[in-house]
Amino acid sequence: MRQIIAMGGGGFSMEPENPLLDQYILKQSMKDLPKVCFVPTASGDQNQYIEKFYDAFHSHSCVPDHLALFDPHFYDLEDFVMSQDILYVGGGSTRNLLVLWKEWGLDLIIRKAYENGTILAGLSAGAICWFEEGLTDPMNAPLYKLNGLGFLHGSCCPHYDGEEKRRPAYQEHILSGKMKAGYGLDDGAGIHFIDEKLYKIVSSRQNARTFFVKKSEDSIHEEEKFPLYLGDQ
Repeated sequence: MRQIIAMGGGGFSMEPENPLLDQYILKQSMKDLPKVCFVPTASGDQNQYIEKFYDAFHSHSCVPDHLALFDPHFYDLEDFVMSQDILYVGGGSTRNLLVLWKEWGLDLIIRKAYENGTILAGLSAGAICWFEEGLTDPMNAPLYKLNGLGFLHGSCCPHYDGEEKRRPAYQEHILSGKMKAGYGLDDGAGIHFIDEKLYKIVSSRQNARTFFVKKSEDSIHEEEKFPLYLGDQ
Protein backbone atom coordinates (compact mmCIF):
# COMPACT_ATOMS: atom_id res chain seq x y z
CA MET A 1 0.00 0.00 0.00
CA ARG A 2 1.44 3.35 -1.09
CA GLN A 3 0.53 6.37 1.06
CA ILE A 4 1.10 10.12 0.78
CA ILE A 5 -0.25 12.72 3.23
CA ALA A 6 0.14 16.30 1.97
CA MET A 7 -0.60 19.23 4.29
CA GLY A 8 -1.17 22.86 3.37
CA GLY A 9 0.37 23.89 6.66
CA GLY A 10 0.27 22.82 10.28
CA GLY A 11 1.99 20.06 12.17
CA PHE A 12 4.64 20.53 14.83
CA SER A 13 6.33 23.50 13.16
CA MET A 14 3.20 25.65 12.70
CA GLU A 15 0.93 24.30 15.44
CA PRO A 16 3.22 23.16 18.27
CA GLU A 17 0.28 22.96 20.69
CA ASN A 18 -1.90 21.03 18.22
CA PRO A 19 -0.50 17.56 17.40
CA LEU A 20 -3.59 16.27 15.54
CA LEU A 21 -2.06 16.09 12.06
CA ASP A 22 1.21 14.61 13.30
CA GLN A 23 -0.70 11.99 15.29
CA TYR A 24 -2.78 11.16 12.23
CA ILE A 25 0.37 10.56 10.18
CA LEU A 26 1.82 8.25 12.81
CA LYS A 27 -1.41 6.26 13.06
CA GLN A 28 -1.21 5.30 9.39
CA SER A 29 1.73 3.02 10.15
CA MET A 30 0.91 -0.53 11.20
CA LYS A 31 3.71 -0.47 13.77
CA ASP A 32 3.44 0.38 17.47
CA LEU A 33 6.69 2.37 17.31
CA PRO A 34 7.11 3.53 13.71
CA LYS A 35 10.42 4.97 12.62
CA VAL A 36 9.65 8.51 11.47
CA CYS A 37 12.36 10.47 9.69
CA PHE A 38 12.21 14.24 9.33
CA VAL A 39 13.61 15.56 6.02
CA PRO A 40 14.38 19.29 6.40
CA THR A 41 16.13 19.81 3.04
CA ALA A 42 13.85 22.67 1.97
CA SER A 43 14.93 24.73 4.98
CA GLY A 44 18.63 24.07 4.39
CA ASP A 45 18.61 21.56 7.26
CA GLN A 46 18.12 24.32 9.83
CA ASN A 47 19.13 23.08 13.28
CA GLN A 48 16.25 24.91 14.97
CA TYR A 49 13.74 23.16 12.70
CA ILE A 50 15.30 19.77 13.42
CA GLU A 51 15.24 20.45 17.16
CA LYS A 52 11.53 21.36 16.97
CA PHE A 53 10.87 18.02 15.30
CA TYR A 54 12.62 16.06 18.04
CA ASP A 55 10.97 18.10 20.79
CA ALA A 56 7.55 17.27 19.31
CA PHE A 57 8.02 13.65 18.30
CA HIS A 58 9.80 12.45 21.42
CA SER A 59 6.41 12.85 23.09
CA HIS A 60 4.75 10.48 20.59
CA SER A 61 4.94 6.70 20.30
CA CYS A 62 7.57 6.51 17.59
CA VAL A 63 11.31 6.40 16.92
CA PRO A 64 12.29 9.83 15.52
CA ASP A 65 15.30 10.49 13.32
CA HIS A 66 16.25 13.01 10.65
CA LEU A 67 17.91 13.04 7.26
CA ALA A 68 20.36 15.90 6.71
CA LEU A 69 22.20 16.39 3.44
CA PHE A 70 24.26 19.39 4.56
CA ASP A 71 25.65 17.54 7.59
CA PRO A 72 24.88 13.87 6.94
CA HIS A 73 25.03 11.30 9.72
CA PHE A 74 24.22 8.21 7.63
CA TYR A 75 26.68 5.77 6.07
CA ASP A 76 24.55 4.57 3.18
CA LEU A 77 21.77 6.91 2.03
CA GLU A 78 19.61 4.24 0.42
CA ASP A 79 19.86 1.85 3.38
CA PHE A 80 19.00 4.67 5.77
CA VAL A 81 15.93 5.80 3.81
CA MET A 82 14.68 2.28 3.15
CA SER A 83 14.80 1.52 6.89
CA GLN A 84 12.24 4.24 7.70
CA ASP A 85 8.49 3.74 8.11
CA ILE A 86 7.57 7.39 7.56
CA LEU A 87 9.36 10.24 5.77
CA TYR A 88 8.10 13.63 6.98
CA VAL A 89 9.26 16.47 4.71
CA GLY A 90 9.41 20.00 6.08
CA GLY A 91 8.71 23.37 4.49
CA GLY A 92 10.98 25.90 2.85
CA SER A 93 12.23 26.19 -0.71
CA THR A 94 10.67 23.51 -2.94
CA ARG A 95 13.09 24.34 -5.73
CA ASN A 96 16.17 23.86 -3.55
CA LEU A 97 14.70 20.64 -2.17
CA LEU A 98 14.22 19.17 -5.65
CA VAL A 99 17.66 20.23 -6.87
CA LEU A 100 19.42 18.69 -3.88
CA TRP A 101 17.37 15.51 -3.92
CA LYS A 102 18.15 14.95 -7.59
CA GLU A 103 21.85 15.70 -7.07
CA TRP A 104 22.00 13.08 -4.31
CA GLY A 105 19.74 10.63 -6.14
CA LEU A 106 17.39 10.92 -3.18
CA ASP A 107 14.35 11.40 -5.43
CA LEU A 108 14.85 7.91 -6.87
CA ILE A 109 15.51 6.38 -3.46
CA ILE A 110 12.34 7.96 -2.05
CA ARG A 111 10.31 6.59 -4.94
CA LYS A 112 11.69 3.14 -4.21
CA ALA A 113 10.82 3.52 -0.52
CA TYR A 114 7.33 4.76 -1.39
CA GLU A 115 6.69 1.77 -3.63
CA ASN A 116 7.96 -0.44 -0.80
CA GLY A 117 5.40 0.94 1.67
CA THR A 118 7.17 3.86 3.35
CA ILE A 119 4.61 6.57 4.13
CA LEU A 120 5.43 9.97 2.63
CA ALA A 121 4.16 13.09 4.38
CA GLY A 122 4.92 16.77 4.57
CA LEU A 123 3.71 20.34 4.62
CA SER A 124 4.16 23.28 2.26
CA ALA A 125 7.23 22.35 0.17
CA GLY A 126 6.84 18.89 1.67
CA ALA A 127 3.36 18.73 0.12
CA ILE A 128 4.11 20.35 -3.26
CA CYS A 129 7.01 18.02 -4.06
CA TRP A 130 4.86 14.88 -4.47
CA PHE A 131 2.67 16.34 -7.24
CA GLU A 132 3.32 16.91 -10.93
CA GLU A 133 3.17 20.66 -10.35
CA GLY A 134 3.07 23.11 -7.48
CA LEU A 135 2.80 26.83 -6.84
CA THR A 136 5.90 28.10 -5.09
CA ASP A 137 6.99 31.48 -3.76
CA PRO A 138 10.54 32.75 -4.24
CA MET A 139 11.63 35.53 -1.92
CA ASN A 140 10.17 38.91 -2.97
CA ALA A 141 9.10 37.62 -6.39
CA PRO A 142 5.83 36.53 -8.03
CA LEU A 143 4.51 33.04 -7.38
CA TYR A 144 5.28 30.60 -10.17
CA LYS A 145 4.73 27.02 -11.27
CA LEU A 146 7.30 24.40 -10.36
CA ASN A 147 7.44 20.82 -11.61
CA GLY A 148 7.43 18.27 -8.79
CA LEU A 149 8.28 14.59 -8.59
CA GLY A 150 5.00 13.46 -10.12
CA PHE A 151 4.14 10.75 -7.61
CA LEU A 152 0.63 12.27 -7.62
CA HIS A 153 -1.25 13.65 -10.62
CA GLY A 154 -2.18 17.30 -10.92
CA SER A 155 -1.04 20.27 -8.90
CA CYS A 156 -0.96 21.53 -5.32
CA CYS A 157 -1.06 24.92 -3.63
CA PRO A 158 -0.43 25.00 0.16
CA HIS A 159 -1.25 27.88 2.53
CA TYR A 160 -4.43 28.50 0.52
CA ASP A 161 -5.89 30.64 3.30
CA GLY A 162 -2.69 31.54 5.10
CA GLU A 163 -0.96 33.70 2.47
CA GLU A 164 -3.12 36.20 0.61
CA LYS A 165 -1.27 35.88 -2.72
CA ARG A 166 -1.71 32.13 -2.96
CA ARG A 167 -5.37 31.67 -3.86
CA PRO A 168 -5.63 34.28 -6.66
CA ALA A 169 -2.28 33.25 -8.15
CA TYR A 170 -3.22 29.57 -8.17
CA GLN A 171 -6.54 30.30 -9.82
CA GLU A 172 -4.88 32.51 -12.45
CA HIS A 173 -2.31 29.84 -13.29
CA ILE A 174 -5.00 27.18 -13.74
CA LEU A 175 -7.35 29.47 -15.65
CA SER A 176 -4.59 30.50 -18.07
CA GLY A 177 -3.55 26.89 -18.62
CA LYS A 178 -0.13 27.35 -17.04
CA MET A 179 -0.94 24.74 -14.39
CA LYS A 180 -3.01 21.59 -14.19
CA ALA A 181 -6.06 21.33 -11.97
CA GLY A 182 -5.32 20.41 -8.38
CA TYR A 183 -5.74 20.98 -4.69
CA GLY A 184 -5.75 24.23 -2.73
CA LEU A 185 -4.97 23.34 0.88
CA ASP A 186 -5.66 25.62 3.83
CA ASP A 187 -3.25 25.64 6.74
CA GLY A 188 -4.31 22.80 9.01
CA ALA A 189 -5.75 20.70 6.17
CA GLY A 190 -4.27 17.46 4.90
CA ILE A 191 -5.12 15.18 1.98
CA HIS A 192 -4.36 11.48 2.28
CA PHE A 193 -3.76 9.40 -0.84
CA ILE A 194 -3.60 5.63 -0.98
CA ASP A 195 -2.21 4.10 -4.17
CA GLU A 196 -2.40 7.56 -5.79
CA LYS A 197 -6.15 7.87 -5.17
CA LEU A 198 -7.69 10.37 -2.75
CA TYR A 199 -8.63 8.43 0.37
CA LYS A 200 -9.44 11.00 3.04
CA ILE A 201 -9.26 14.72 3.82
CA VAL A 202 -8.49 15.66 7.41
CA SER A 203 -7.88 18.82 9.41
CA SER A 204 -6.44 19.98 12.69
CA ARG A 205 -8.59 23.13 12.65
CA GLN A 206 -12.36 23.20 12.52
CA ASN A 207 -12.44 25.89 9.82
CA ALA A 208 -9.67 24.49 7.60
CA ARG A 209 -10.85 23.76 4.06
CA THR A 210 -9.63 22.06 0.92
CA PHE A 211 -10.63 22.81 -2.66
CA PHE A 212 -10.22 20.97 -5.93
CA VAL A 213 -9.52 23.82 -8.35
CA LYS A 214 -10.06 23.43 -12.09
CA LYS A 215 -10.87 25.39 -15.21
CA SER A 216 -14.49 25.15 -16.34
CA GLU A 217 -14.93 26.69 -19.80
CA ASP A 218 -13.64 30.26 -19.34
CA SER A 219 -13.89 30.47 -15.56
CA ILE A 220 -12.37 28.89 -12.50
CA HIS A 221 -14.30 26.37 -10.43
CA GLU A 222 -13.53 25.50 -6.82
CA GLU A 223 -15.07 22.28 -5.56
CA GLU A 224 -14.94 22.46 -1.79
CA LYS A 225 -13.90 19.26 -0.04
CA PHE A 226 -14.99 19.06 3.58
CA PRO A 227 -12.31 17.61 5.87
CA LEU A 228 -12.79 15.30 8.79
CA TYR A 229 -11.88 17.37 11.86
CA LEU A 230 -9.47 15.22 13.82
CA GLY A 231 -10.41 16.84 17.12
CA ASP A 232 -13.69 14.96 16.99
CA GLN A 233 -11.97 11.57 16.82
